[in-house]
Amino acid sequence: MEIPSSLIYFMLLLEHCFMASLAVPAAARTNITTDQSALLALKDCITDDPKKFLERNWSTSTSVCSWVGVICDANHQRVTTLNLSYMDLKGTIPPHLGNLSFLSGLSFRENNLGGSLPDELGSLHRLRTVSFGSNNLQGEIPSWLGFLPKLQMLNLRDTKKFDKLYFTQGSFFR
Repeated sequence: MEIPSSLIYFMLLLEHCFMASLAVPAAARTNITTDQSALLALKDCITDDPKKFLERNWSTSTSVCSWVGVICDANHQRVTTLNLSYMDLKGTIPPHLGNLSFLSGLSFRENNLGGSLPDELGSLHRLRTVSFGSNNLQGEIPSWLGFLPKLQMLNLRDTKKFDKLYFTQGSFFR
């Protein structure tokens, strides 16, 4: 049985596209769709949104950059700031937020978030400010916080269930 030449051509083209995609760095393969998926994963992990901020504003029918609490870079059209402070949200923080590779500001102050901080957030090397103050996070403060090269401000104030650990200028102290 002979294989049609058009099928062979298609298979070669498919293989070429696959191999070319491997040559592109991971950072270049991410885009606003990646950011949208990460934020929708967060929305799915919110079990209570009493003020309906996310329910009313985070929809796939609108641009991520117009969502409440989201700021995008005008040049790259990528999420650079996520500020969901004072929204009385209840739930957990998903590891998917580690895919927000352009994120420089992350704030969840004064919510009711529980669980632990996912290790995947340690890949957000552009983070300058992080605020999880006044939540119900628990466990140990992750060591990766000390390895974020641009981190200038970390707020864990009144996060009572964290083990006591103090952060200053790139290192932790007990």
